[in-house]
Amino acid sequence: MNIKHIFTIIILATFFIQCQGEKDSPFLITKDHIGKLERTSLLSELETIYKADSIVKDTASRINYVLKKVNIYEKGGLHLLGLTPNIDSIPTIENIHVYDPRFITENGVGLNSTFKDIKDNYTILKIITSLNNVVVLIKDNPVYFTIDKKELPANLRFGTASIEAVQIPDLAKIKYMMVSWD
Repeated sequence: MNIKHIFTIIILATFFIQCQGEKDSPFLITKDHIGKLERTSLLSELETIYKADSIVKDTASRINYVLKKVNIYEKGGLHLLGLTPNIDSIPTIENIHVYDPRFITENGVGLNSTFKDIKDNYTILKIITSLNNVVVLIKDNPVYFTIDKKELPANLRFGTASIEAVQIPDLAKIKYMMVSWD
């Protein structure tokens, strides 16, 4: 091996290690992970998974003794995630509300992104119109985004008429980012 080959191997190894580090990021959202949380994580494992953080179980939202909401806060008080468990006999996490803008998808889309970022990085499956928001579902991914109708042109802000992707401005900001593992 000559010096050129050794240098190439070192560069490739460094690149591979950096890519692995990105996949293990505590703020990366994939189809089966959101930071440290896995799709198969049990509700009972939260104390271990978030041992360095604060877990707040919303006892006021219990229905028939089943916990309905858990909030995860970083030490220091920053709200990271809101978790809703399923009601199976062995509960896992069904829905996740992302509060911290450091969480981003593999394609780099997060709470500080715009509708253009969603369009440029994903195939939009469907847009659901509600009274105050539009929900953007993406194809083959459990992540979905909510955009406030205040971000839309005035003629689209009121009512629940269907809204198409071409009607949403590129600079419309993301209001909520959710993950649904149902």
